[in-house]
Amino acid sequence: MFDSPEELLRKINLGEDSLLELKTVTMKGRRVSDPPRDDLADEIAAMANTADSVLVLGVDDKTRDIVGIPRESLDAVEHFVFEVCCDSIKPPVAFRTLRLELPDATGTPQVVMKVDVPRSLFVHESPGGYFQRQGSSKRKLPPDFLARLFQQRSQARLIRFDEQAVPTTSLSDLDPALWQRFVGDTAADPVETLRKLHLLTEDDTGVERATVAAILMCTHAPENWLRSAYIEAVRYRGNRQDSNYQIDAHQITGPLDQQVRDALAFVERNMTIAAVKAPGRVELPQYSTRAVFEALVNAVAHRDYAVHGSKIRLFLFDDRLELFSPGPPPNSVTVESMALRQATRNELIAGLLTRSPVVGPSGVGRQYFMEKRGDGVPIILAESTELSGHEPEYRLIDDAELLLTIWAAAEPGRQAALSL
Repeated sequence: MFDSPEELLRKINLGEDSLLELKTVTMKGRRVSDPPRDDLADEIAAMANTADSVLVLGVDDKTRDIVGIPRESLDAVEHFVFEVCCDSIKPPVAFRTLRLELPDATGTPQVVMKVDVPRSLFVHESPGGYFQRQGSSKRKLPPDFLARLFQQRSQARLIRFDEQAVPTTSLSDLDPALWQRFVGDTAADPVETLRKLHLLTEDDTGVERATVAAILMCTHAPENWLRSAYIEAVRYRGNRQDSNYQIDAHQITGPLDQQVRDALAFVERNMTIAAVKAPGRVELPQYSTRAVFEALVNAVAHRDYAVHGSKIRLFLFDDRLELFSPGPPPNSVTVESMALRQATRNELIAGLLTRSPVVGPSGVGRQYFMEKRGDGVPIILAESTELSGHEPEYRLIDDAELLLTIWAAAEPGRQAALSL
């Protein structure tokens, strides 16, 4: 929006409106003293709650004069914007900055910072509350309007959230090697096939964007757009969560199928495999590879990606594995009925996983990552119980996070083990 300097300058000369906000920047030493942090947070949140908008820093909003930003302060100003968008607004606002020169009244080039703020998938709260832009000003949302806005955007999340357009994205953000596996080699028009697969879609302004599922399955760093779309894996010494006893830790990123492979490798690397002679050698792993694979696939396929700030967490202890997945079970499934019922929160993601062949991990018992037959939970329960003698436990925490606990192999068998 207003992508060329000439177009942006013409827009500035017309003054602020629903899509344009102008701010001067005052520095005190190396820090921004004006605009105040909370005031700027309110403005940016209002923009994200309304429509694709542009904030220009270094322009007087009253006179429309290009006053500029000192070149040596540009990094500090950009960091200030980052802190405002990520720390002062909940959930954080996606944005993009561009440094450019515009002529002032005398024709002298001045450096300004253009901040693109796309209309968000979420409703954002800033220090002053909930705002939306009306004309050139922000207005606090009245309760009835706020309720409708929450309803509209929550419905978009609950009804095929994985098909929603991701702001600021385009086809160029997707890796051809990753999307080609879904399109195939014979497609006459690969881009049109991507549209039919709902990996590309138009946002409400008519601009073609990558969908949530496309970002999760066809990029190497989905967390660049969906900040919590990764697995945090930690191995602790002992049986309690304590950073002082952390043995191994890894932030597992990449497309979802790669996250599953890497998380499974993390478990295999950090679990103990013992052996007994009965009379031949029999290996005793702490966990069933097949059960852990199914648990990880279920976590990435069924988690609620609309929940901000909550990632999948994989914790290994001496006596158990814990897997936390954001969101409750999908639809009307309960913890008690999970082994008997089948439901999918993210239909598009699940469909892509059914087309993703399992390459690399052995012993998982599947040709593709998902088969959508509803046998994942029964496999987890049966395989783990047979190995450890203790049935895994599912627990719903605050109706917001699903915890699966898989117990390590039974101690009696391990006492008879010979270390490898």
